[in-house]
Amino acid sequence: MKKRAVIRVISRICFCVYMIFLVYFLFLSDRFGRTPGTGVHEKNLVPFQEIKRFILYWDTIGPLMSCINLLGNVVAFMPFGALIRWVLNRRVRWYEATFYTLIFSLCVETIQLVTKVGSFDVDDIILNTLGGLLGFIVYYILLLINRKSERNE
Repeated sequence: MKKRAVIRVISRICFCVYMIFLVYFLFLSDRFGRTPGTGVHEKNLVPFQEIKRFILYWDTIGPLMSCINLLGNVVAFMPFGALIRWVLNRRVRWYEATFYTLIFSLCVETIQLVTKVGSFDVDDIILNTLGGLLGFIVYYILLLINRKSERNE
């Protein structure tokens, strides 16, 4: 098998495993308050409201919860941005990876709104999209380093 085909297969397997973990943590994990039917369902439609709250009240909310919310949303979607090129089996530009991440994140948040599992938060969409873009950038930098090292060999 060619190196590229092997990378494609491994990337798709990684993407499937990533999606399973993501679905678990976003919709099923009790640890992150994903219990259905809790009655009151929260939603935030004001951009940067929750991000600002987590930064301003860092001491009150706690560093762990603030990091889980702010960094967790970014880090959780970095693999999406990094692997989307291999899943689609074509070159993807940074703005396409960002758009696909935005659409996927919007779908996730909408499912949370409809199923009342978790909460719909426009700030999550912003942070998730940023994570997808950063994942793409990391992938692209690693790709450039790999190409340079292959040329030097």
